[in-house]
Amino acid sequence: MNAKPDPSNANPANPSRREVLRLGAGLAAGLTLPQGAAAAPRLERPIPGTGETLPAIGLGTWQSFDVAGNATGTADAREVLRLFAAGGGRVVDSSPMYGSAESVVGELSAELGLAGRLFLATKVWTRGREAGIAQMEESLRRMRAARLDLIQVHNLVDAETHLKTLREWQDRGRVRYLGITHYHRGAHAEMERLMRAEKLGFVQVNYSLAEPEADERLLPLAAERGIAVIVNRPFAEGALFERVRGRALPAWAAEFGAASWAQFFLKWILGRPEVTVAIPATRKPKHLADNLAAGSGPLPDAATRKRMLDLLREF
Repeated sequence: MNAKPDPSNANPANPSRREVLRLGAGLAAGLTLPQGAAAAPRLERPIPGTGETLPAIGLGTWQSFDVAGNATGTADAREVLRLFAAGGGRVVDSSPMYGSAESVVGELSAELGLAGRLFLATKVWTRGREAGIAQMEESLRRMRAARLDLIQVHNLVDAETHLKTLREWQDRGRVRYLGITHYHRGAHAEMERLMRAEKLGFVQVNYSLAEPEADERLLPLAAERGIAVIVNRPFAEGALFERVRGRALPAWAAEFGAASWAQFFLKWILGRPEVTVAIPATRKPKHLADNLAAGSGPLPDAATRKRMLDLLREF
């Protein structure tokens, strides 16, 4: 999902992808940042209507944390989660749809002593009130939490039924926030309808340089309705890296602090202030370090974001 090529013709005006990943390897090995990194504060975004903020780069778990029974995969996931928390990351997003990911997150969080430090988000993905309750109870058990920070209705499946249950859970203190998700622009109209009809804390939507359609209505509506936005598919499942394979990062990317294509893609997303958190998924420490770096330093303005979009449309 997060295959990130090292362009062989890297632009000499910017650090190459290889150099960025070497820094990431140093971070993974010693939890040390490059000299001067502390001068760039980590970007945090508010959850609308609350006094709470979240780091703008989170961690997705689709495919990457579905590793129960795989010793190597579990060790890699453990190291990524450790480094994520050490680097100030908080939002970890999962789902019962993601195989063993919820259980792996719960097990590794307990091993690493991260209880209370992470913002744990998952989803309900079934039909019917009782089935939804049973699934959410299982998610609590698997993630080893008495209360979850966020439960979202996955892909809008039986949304009204589950949102009603989630409000009851919220009143009882079993979940802090509730929301809805989808991964495809074909569902944006229904997402818009629910955003207008329901009181939501979060909406999770696909949004990237390859899939910019949420720009049109969903992001402005989220701002209007006071809804936090989580961005899934920030790399369009790796399709963006395929589009830039073998191409140099433009020299002007340095103007907004992008030292790699991953940072270029993530900073374009974060250039919209309505976006609260982007959740790239990875099980590779060097990619995690690269992704986290996108959450510090300057962001592109509207004119630069258009230039970035125009550039990608040329490839």
